[in-house]
Amino acid sequence: MKKTIFEEMGGTYIRQGDYLIPCLTLPEEEQRFIGVWGQRHKRYLKEHKRAIYITLLTTGRLNSYLADIEGQAQERFERIIEQMAENEGITEQLKATDQMAWVGAMNNIWSRAREVVNTEFIYN
Repeated sequence: MKKTIFEEMGGTYIRQGDYLIPCLTLPEEEQRFIGVWGQRHKRYLKEHKRAIYITLLTTGRLNSYLADIEGQAQERFERIIEQMAENEGITEQLKATDQMAWVGAMNNIWSRAREVVNTEFIYN
């Protein structure tokens, strides 16, 4: 019996009853940490950029791609918070003298920084 193209490329089959099912596996991928930014981007890709998600998944690059997004987004988030706090005069002195004002100002900054990172990295 003539070999199929799949068999010529090194593929194998498993017999299930009367059918031959190809043995398919995804390539091994290095497991790296994926935090909140990476998970948000993954969800966005799954829902809105399905072709990109499937391509990354089947080529074994999804985890490393999401880990890179996670690192870049977290770094940008921290840098934005630091710069905004400095520009608005939010210091440790304020934290020591008026904690509620400091918490309110920092929550405002975190919220704006989260929006910037979402726009630049996650939903783009």
